[in-house]
Amino acid sequence: MLPRRSHELPPTAGLPLRLSDLRPGAPTLAADIAAQLGTPPLQLECSGTACLLMALVTLSELQPARRRVVVPAFTCPLVAIAVQQAGLELQLCDLKPGHYDMDPAALRAACDERTLAIIPTHLAGRVADVDDAVAVARSVGAYVIEDAAQALGARRSDGTSVGLLGDIGFFSLAAGKGLSIYEGGLLLARDPLLRERLARTAARRVPRSLGWEWKRSLQLLGYATLYRPGGLGLAYGNPLRRALRRGDPVAAVGDDFPLTIPLHRVGRWRRSVGAHAAARLPAFLDQLTAQAARRLPRLRRIEGIQVMDDPSSARGTWPFFLLLLPDRVRRDAAMAQLWSSGHGVSRLFIHALPDYAYLAGAVPPQSVPRARDFAARSLSISNSPWMGDADFEAICAVLENMQA
Repeated sequence: MLPRRSHELPPTAGLPLRLSDLRPGAPTLAADIAAQLGTPPLQLECSGTACLLMALVTLSELQPARRRVVVPAFTCPLVAIAVQQAGLELQLCDLKPGHYDMDPAALRAACDERTLAIIPTHLAGRVADVDDAVAVARSVGAYVIEDAAQALGARRSDGTSVGLLGDIGFFSLAAGKGLSIYEGGLLLARDPLLRERLARTAARRVPRSLGWEWKRSLQLLGYATLYRPGGLGLAYGNPLRRALRRGDPVAAVGDDFPLTIPLHRVGRWRRSVGAHAAARLPAFLDQLTAQAARRLPRLRRIEGIQVMDDPSSARGTWPFFLLLLPDRVRRDAAMAQLWSSGHGVSRLFIHALPDYAYLAGAVPPQSVPRARDFAARSLSISNSPWMGDADFEAICAVLENMQA
C-alpha cells in the first residue's frame, strides 16, 4: 500500500486563487475569457450544466418537433439531468473501442429526423472529434453542442478554441476546473442570432437569487482558503475516504448530483474574482502543458497503459491524465493502492450513464458495452503543479507493478 501523503493533492489541476483576487473589481470575467480565447462574446451562467440547459431549451424552441439529444454513454451524469430538465429525451451513443469519442457507426444509427442535438465531449481536456458529429448533425438537420466543460483553453488543430465548430459550446468554472468561481459556466455560439436567442432564454428563465449567490460566495471563500495542499485533506481527502469506507464510489468522486439544476444569476463580486484570476490563466495552462509534456513519455513506457491524447496538431489542456489499464482487475488493484493515498489519483466517472441507479428515470436502459468497458478500465492522475516528481514516480511504480 502506498503511504498516504501528509498533504493532499487534488484530482485535477485548478488555478489557485490569491487573496488579491478577492478584492472588488470590474466584473469582466466573460469578456476577459472571450478575449483570451479569441471567441465571440461569452454568456456567463451559474454552472456549466446551466449553460447546457439554456442551450437545450433554446434549440428545442427553434425545433419543437425534435426531442432527442444524443450523448456519449460515458459522460458526466449532469448531462442526463440537463436533458431531462429541458423536457427532452436522452439517446445514448456507445464509444469507439478504447476511446472517449462516440463511435461513428453508432452515432449514425442513433440519429434521425427526431434528433435535436448531438453533444460531443472534450473529455479530460482532450480535443474530441467534433467534425464527425457536425457531419452527422448536418445530414439529419440537427444541432451540435460541444461539451467543453473540462477543456477551457483547449484548441483545435487550426488554432481556434474548442466550442466554435459546433453550433453551441460551453465551459465550466466549477471547483477544481482550470479557472473557478466555485460554480459557473460560459456559453458560446458563433451565430449572432443564436447568441441573442440564448441570452433571451436566460433572461426569461434565470432568476436573481440572493440566497443562492450568498451560498456560492461563501463556498468560493472556502475554496480560496482550502484549495491548496494544506487544506485539501479537509475539503476533499477526508470526505473521499469516508465515502470509500462505506463502499460508495459514486459519492467518492462526486457523481451523486441532485436531479434539479439550480438556476440563478452570478453576482458582481464572483465575476470580479474570476476576472482577477483569469489574468493568470494562460500562463497556468502553459505550465500544465509543459509539465504534461515532461511526464507523458514516462506514462507511455508502462506496458499495457493507454494514455488519452489529442488528434494531430490539436492542443488540449492538461488538468489531469486519463488512462486506460488492460482490464478492470488491474485498474481496481491500482486504485486500491492509490485512491485514498492523497496522490491525486481518482476515477473520472464511476459508471457508464445507464448504470447509475439514481438516474433510472432520466437514462433509458441500453447496451453500451464499450462505454462500460471504458468506465471499468479508466483512472485519472492529477497534473497539479503541486505534484512533485517523486510523487509522480511513485504512482508510475504502482502502475508498473499492476502490469506484472
